[in-house]
Order: sequence, then structure tokens, then C-alpha cells
Amino acid sequence: MDVILLERVEKLGGIGDVVKVKDGFARNFLLPRKKALRANEANRKVFEANRARIESDNAARRTDAEKEAGSFKDASVTLIRQSSNVGQLYGSVAVRDLVDALQAEGHKVTKSQIVLDRPIKAIGVYDVRVQLHPEVAVTVKVNVARSPEEAEMQAAGVDVMAQVFEEGRDQGGFTEDYDPNAEPGATAEVQEEEAQG
Repeated sequence: MDVILLERVEKLGGIGDVVKVKDGFARNFLLPRKKALRANEANRKVFEANRARIESDNAARRTDAEKEAGSFKDASVTLIRQSSNVGQLYGSVAVRDLVDALQAEGHKVTKSQIVLDRPIKAIGVYDVRVQLHPEVAVTVKVNVARSPEEAEMQAAGVDVMAQVFEEGRDQGGFTEDYDPNAEPGATAEVQEEEAQG
């Protein structure tokens, strides 16, 4: 289906471009959200008659978005979540969690503005894109940690999971007692019992 774009759509085109898209994409996304019109003669005439107004409205919205983007300078949010010993979260951090965290920081964002390619499922520091306008995007640092102390360490650039494994290796926490003279398959407890008996 051919459509006339009423605003810039990523990977498709800018205002006034006539592009060919799949019917479902047009019917389910572009047309209901007023991002495009069907490309027929009547709509082309309507678009050309209103082109100056559409472009000026878009410029005004872009200017507002650019002002708002200034408030996102060096923006970051910290989310405290429970995770396993290897850093895998019990559950995941989704768009809704990010919206709530950003709104708590005083930013005006909606779910549709957050671009999260896949849910966050491990602790760490992530860059998440927030699309304030089709032509204005900002990046927000998302720090996912198990505790506020860990979050501070991650913000300072420390790889918390690598440090946990290093400490475990130094203390012998992840190793078994080993006796080179033991029977194959015998554990340290069995060897102690044999030594005592």
C-alpha cells in the first residue's frame, strides 16, 4: 500500500514522502496513529493544501522536544532488583519500570517513547534510548543492581559480577577439597569418615 507520511518515521522517510509499506503496517500502525494518509488523489490534494501547517506543527513539536532533551543531559536511573548469584534477574526490567523510574526523576515520558530492543535480564549498566520526537532522541543510563552499594560501584565503573567471582576464588568459596590419593568419585566427607574409622 502506498502512503503519504505526515511525520518522519524511522527507516521509512520524512514528511510528505510517498512510500510503499505492507498493508498490515499501514492499517494497524501508520493510519490509526495519524502518521500517514493513504496515497490517493484526494489525499494528495488535502496534504498539499495543508503541507505548510503540518510542517510548522512538526517544527513546533520538535522545538519543544529539543528543550525537553536538555533536561535529560546526563540522566540516569537506578533500579534495585533481586538476582541470582551470577547476576541474572528474577524477572526482567521492562519499559513500564523505566517509565516509572524516569517519571519519579521528574521527566515526562510515555511508554511509546522508550526504545528497549529487548528486556533487561541481568544486573549492569545499560544505555536506553528515549525518542522524544521522531527527530529527537536522548540516551539514559539505567543502572540495575542488587543494592544501593552495588549501584554506586557500578556507576563508578566497577564490574560487580567479576569482583564477586574474584573474591570467591581468593577465599576458596567455589572450590572443593581435593585429595590426590582419594578413590575416584569419593567426596571430601567420605574421605574424612574413612580417615577417622
